[in-house]
Amino acid sequence: MATDSERIALMFNDIAPTYDKLNHVLSLNVDKRWRRKAVKRVKKSIAGAEKPILLDVACGTADSTIALAQISDNVQVKGIDIADEMIQIGEEKVEKLHLKDRITFYNSCAENIDFQDNTFDAAFVAFGVRNFSDREKGLKEILRVLKQNGTLVVLELSEPQNVIVRWMYNLYFKNILPLIGKRVSGNAQAYRYLQQTVEKFPMPNEFMAMLTKCGYNELKHKALTCGLCRIYQAKKL
Repeated sequence: MATDSERIALMFNDIAPTYDKLNHVLSLNVDKRWRRKAVKRVKKSIAGAEKPILLDVACGTADSTIALAQISDNVQVKGIDIADEMIQIGEEKVEKLHLKDRITFYNSCAENIDFQDNTFDAAFVAFGVRNFSDREKGLKEILRVLKQNGTLVVLELSEPQNVIVRWMYNLYFKNILPLIGKRVSGNAQAYRYLQQTVEKFPMPNEFMAMLTKCGYNELKHKALTCGLCRIYQAKKL
């Protein structure tokens, strides 16, 4: 019987060819702005580091990995994901942008990161924590591989708190998004899964409490676009 991680990997492998196009269309390209804001936080956190090493967890097709690698010429980024097809698309992007000297990919899940303790100056997770098969274990693994004073930045979708915005959000995510997803990718279930994972994700105060429980300090949180997305930031002391 397939594990949760294996089922998720199969699903993302299936939608990999249309993943980028759908993400940008379905978010009206707002996801790009969200990502830029989050990557700026990573950049600020590593200011002064001579040769920073960054970890991109659940890197997917490498949009975040590439953005991290473009922070500076001397940065090294390790991208990990459980879906080979997503990684392959990421590798093609990296090749076209001539960034192979800064980026390396690995097939790995967040719950079992194959790097030594205290390796990374910062870690980044964009729209991936909700896919962890064991959320606390994954967060603890990221903490383990962060250096002392290393920073974790999480970018994650969320349900808006405003009643009117939430009504519009539910209408879109529960009814329209799966239909568009099915038409473009042929996999409506993958986009129902997206809505379900956002719905089940902890509320901001609950997720902040989880980060604290996992050993993180100096927590920060910011809502973006009426609470449709949130940035969480924490440190390993």
